[in-house]
Amino acid sequence: MGRLHYGLLLLSLYVGLHFPHIDAAPPNIVFILADDLGWHDVGFHGSEIKTPHLDKLAKSGVQLDNYYVQPICTPSRNQLMTGKYQIHTGMQHQIIWPCQPYCVPLEEKLLPERLREAGYATHMVGKWHLGMYRKECLPTRRGFDSYFGYLMGSEDYYSHHRCVYIAALNVTRCALDLRDGEEVASAYKGAYSTQLFSQRATDLIGKHDHKKPLFLYLAFQAVHAPLQVPEHYTAPYSFIKDKPRRIYAGMVSAMDEAVGNVTDALKAHNLWNNTVLIFSADNGGQTLLGGSNWPLRGRKASLWEGGVRGVGLVNSPLLEKPGSLSRELIHISDWLPTLLHLANGSAQMSKGLDGFDVWKTLSKGTTSPRLEILHNIDPLYVENAPCTYDSALSLPPDLCHMPGPGFGFGFAPSRFNQSDGFDIHVHAAIRYKQWKLLTGYPGCPLWFPKPGSMSGAPQAPPPPQPEEAAVRLYNIEHDPEERDDVSALYPRMVDFLLSRLQHYQKDSKPIVFPDDDPKCDPGPTGAWGPWA
Repeated sequence: MGRLHYGLLLLSLYVGLHFPHIDAAPPNIVFILADDLGWHDVGFHGSEIKTPHLDKLAKSGVQLDNYYVQPICTPSRNQLMTGKYQIHTGMQHQIIWPCQPYCVPLEEKLLPERLREAGYATHMVGKWHLGMYRKECLPTRRGFDSYFGYLMGSEDYYSHHRCVYIAALNVTRCALDLRDGEEVASAYKGAYSTQLFSQRATDLIGKHDHKKPLFLYLAFQAVHAPLQVPEHYTAPYSFIKDKPRRIYAGMVSAMDEAVGNVTDALKAHNLWNNTVLIFSADNGGQTLLGGSNWPLRGRKASLWEGGVRGVGLVNSPLLEKPGSLSRELIHISDWLPTLLHLANGSAQMSKGLDGFDVWKTLSKGTTSPRLEILHNIDPLYVENAPCTYDSALSLPPDLCHMPGPGFGFGFAPSRFNQSDGFDIHVHAAIRYKQWKLLTGYPGCPLWFPKPGSMSGAPQAPPPPQPEEAAVRLYNIEHDPEERDDVSALYPRMVDFLLSRLQHYQKDSKPIVFPDDDPKCDPGPTGAWGPWA
């Protein structure tokens, strides 16, 4: 009998060492994405805004201190869903505007499709913003078993209406943008979207069949403009004199409460012990509308750290080293291969992934396999909007990212010539280990002051010398605020990173950015949706 027990012990050890996935059920995956959340807008980054639920998740999980996203909405969501840089899907210029007839290329197999193939129940709640002009582009056609949310970039938090100027018709249309599955959801007027979306998420958790692992993607509207929140959330922030910042703080608190409700639901329904929860921002904060990226330079829509360094954390009972802060390099495109690894799915079947499996980095604290991040190459980028700071500035409530066509950003002819090397006037940025190279105009270059400080206006950068203006090099590990351009000191590193940009440019797909289609007009239907 003793020999039998000994033999079974050896067998179990062998199986555990060589086939670790056999006994472990694939974990539930909950991915929460915040919209326009600034680096300085969570408690665990020293903010005056209270985020107790996020702080608890960060403290007991893994806080991502060197985590990068894209500077605007659509590209980040595109990279999350495809595991690819946007230069490899043709989406490197701006967002998808409401009337543009395109979406994430239909030949791309998105994360929920892959997880569903791995046996997951897949659900999405919240903001899509990856194209909706055809039904084939909708979340329910791209891998999600259910969907509840809005398809475009922003809207009113209570009425769920979005107003769009259709230039070809010279008319502004205001219509509902809220769907339950593929059907227009018209019964939720007056419900604040942060609470509405978290309630739907907790309902899905409560109804989940434990026979399947769960993938829940909760993409909050918060804390994107327009600045709207029930008044009781702003009451604790009466000390904030700047009104947009005060309302914004209340919006962050409402979202933090919603995150707490989701984690409570996972625990109440016995899902938490086998769940991996990820919280991520989609881009830097919009300093014109209450957000703060202090002490980082720049803001949303820029390639400075304030535009691309994202708030991020992972929490799970499956982490081997919880309660840690990771300084390893991680990018939003890494989630697809990482989550497929956890799901026992196969990322190898997809050629051309730019993301890395970083689970060991997250769980065990090992060195990240990622050494490099291409932030973007956009030869069409032009900014002629003023780089100003005015806390009372009134901007259209549909700004997801930056002024759009006809307002501030538009097309410029590319001067890039592959035979001559990379054109240093092209808007681009790349990170390699501790080094970051920026070319062209990276976006608003100001350092915005810490909220509530007496420093007044933002600090303007010193005027660049003519030879310095187009190429900048920073040691981000020593200089995360990007104050000291060291390109003149390290010319070989500049040349190396320019060669890397040229390598990526040669491999990039043509930019897809079509003109608006007047057929998008919702007309008498009263709701935005597919029209082609």
